[in-house]
Amino acid sequence: MNELAGKHIVLGLSGGVACYKSAELCRALIKEGATVQVVMTEAAAQFITPVTMQALSNRPVYGSQWDAREANNMPHINLSREADAILIAPCSADFVARLAQGRADELLSLLCLARPQDRIPLLLAPAMNREMWAHPATQRNLAQVAQDGATVLAVGHGDQACGETGDGRMLEPGELLDEVIAFFTPKVLAGQKVLVTAGPTFEAIDPVRGITNHSSGKMGFAIARAAREAGAEVTLVAGPVHLATPRGVQRINVQSAQEMLAAVEIHAQQATVFIATAAVADWRPAVASEQKIKKDGSGQTPVLGFVENPDILATVAQSQHALAGDLFCVGFAAESHDLLAHASAKRVRKGVPLLVGNIGPATFGQDDNALLLVDAQGHRELPRASKRVLAQQLVAEIADRRTAPKT
Repeated sequence: MNELAGKHIVLGLSGGVACYKSAELCRALIKEGATVQVVMTEAAAQFITPVTMQALSNRPVYGSQWDAREANNMPHINLSREADAILIAPCSADFVARLAQGRADELLSLLCLARPQDRIPLLLAPAMNREMWAHPATQRNLAQVAQDGATVLAVGHGDQACGETGDGRMLEPGELLDEVIAFFTPKVLAGQKVLVTAGPTFEAIDPVRGITNHSSGKMGFAIARAAREAGAEVTLVAGPVHLATPRGVQRINVQSAQEMLAAVEIHAQQATVFIATAAVADWRPAVASEQKIKKDGSGQTPVLGFVENPDILATVAQSQHALAGDLFCVGFAAESHDLLAHASAKRVRKGVPLLVGNIGPATFGQDDNALLLVDAQGHRELPRASKRVLAQQLVAEIADRRTAPKT
């Protein structure tokens, strides 16, 4: 998708073993369409060579404020003015202290200090030992640089180069890429609390069998990610799927429709937007066997009784919170045929302002989809595209409808 097309990133490396991750991060940024200018401290060059970073970025690497390649001998001015953002990854405890103190005795801290703060953001990806991370001086310095306008990204938890385990690891390159993309995303859902359901449900027949469907959860997870990038606080209620949780999203795992309803009812009370993408089973066995149902050789099949599952979308849409206009509800309809007719009828039946339809067999498990948006004014198609793109388009639609003046 080249989500960073046209962006120019100054990638700063301070001293730390996490510099090895910066090589992959550089490639990831470029793959998404950004141009990358690497600037390294003297300490960073002890962990990874400028030659490596030059080969990956396809640009000369800068490391000295006295670099004679700049005609005006001012790389700290030239490099900072060209950037759309400056990302320090890794950002060591020492470099955080330099920024907090306003130090400017080497090129990287100098260009951070010289950047126009009103238009060139500074993002920091801390990387250090767990004790250094937890030290009051480090936390004090981080608070100071944040107060001064820098965006301090989270740290990871896990094994560290020193052999210890804890907080302080630099985020992985893919996570940092997601953070950069999110940073540049317009915050059209800022202040909103979005609740999303995703994936199938599983209705137990016995301890080893159950009723489910082919929903992969990819669309719902893409929507949760896009909503978070758009500035919302996002809670994701997920059925049984094997997908990574989008960064910054609170995830609640459930199995059955009844479990999903219970989780949704709790979190819908604080939500301002509810997006029901989950493919919820319409029925469940009236009684789940406590033991595996065995064949007895008679050729007779077991008799299973079914009861209807609760309608999660309709229940939420008819809640006082939604009826008062404080919760904007969006439903999904996965159909096999006559999409417009079925989706239109479902929207009215559920009592929601927006119903999103798709052909289930054509999208379950796929990375792309095509959507039909149905509301009281009519319908509009979103042509087939990746679920990532469609999620971004749908979030923009919801933001427009959520903020539109009431008539």
